[in-house]
Amino acid sequence: MASDLALNDEGRPQLGRNLTYGLLDNLGRAIVTGKFDHDPFPTEAELAKQHSVSRSVTREAVKMLTAKGLLSARPRQGTVVQPTTSWNLFDTDVLRWLLERQFSINLLRQFNQLRVAIEPEAAALAAQFCDEASLQRITDGLERMKAAEQGLDDTLDADIAFHVAILRASNNPFYVQLREVVSTALRTSIRFTNRIKGRTASVADHSAVRDAIVARNPDAARTAMRALIGDVLELIEEAEGVKAPI
Repeated sequence: MASDLALNDEGRPQLGRNLTYGLLDNLGRAIVTGKFDHDPFPTEAELAKQHSVSRSVTREAVKMLTAKGLLSARPRQGTVVQPTTSWNLFDTDVLRWLLERQFSINLLRQFNQLRVAIEPEAAALAAQFCDEASLQRITDGLERMKAAEQGLDDTLDADIAFHVAILRASNNPFYVQLREVVSTALRTSIRFTNRIKGRTASVADHSAVRDAIVARNPDAARTAMRALIGDVLELIEEAEGVKAPI
């Protein structure tokens, strides 16, 4: 059986977090992809044996999955997989597992429907409340997108940096905390929509958002961001042959 202990710089044993997170990732992906839809979830003893880890590692991983809404412990029933409606879809691990399973255009649509409800308002707030440092981060993201068009930066990372900078610039902690969710899901969304268009995201459309924020025009910032995401929704609907309801 593999040990879940590692030595720190002073020679004292500490819990091997890599084993815990490795098991968490394996079990989380298995749950999300439906491995346990028709089979009971294993006991801690069974999991420890199957994955060659200690009971303490297993217990911690199960506890973390429970916190994410994927599992629950019930009296006389043991640990059971929760329905999708109970999963914490704002948890970046859960979102990543969802996006890594068999591709779902419906999930992609739902994510962008969420974006269109959040990012235009974040842009409007940024136009009202952001400081010079925040404006510079937005401009930096835009410049990275321009550089990416010339092969001097990563197109995905540049696009994500721009959108995350706007969430931060909203100066609203609730919007800011969505940055990891946006970063994780955008990576899949951008790949998909760029593949449909055969090109990277429009720098001009992103510039319109930045310019409205710089001009301190919340209505224009909201409209520009909504148009940008609306274009993504239209691409998704076109790929499925359905008219976008926006």
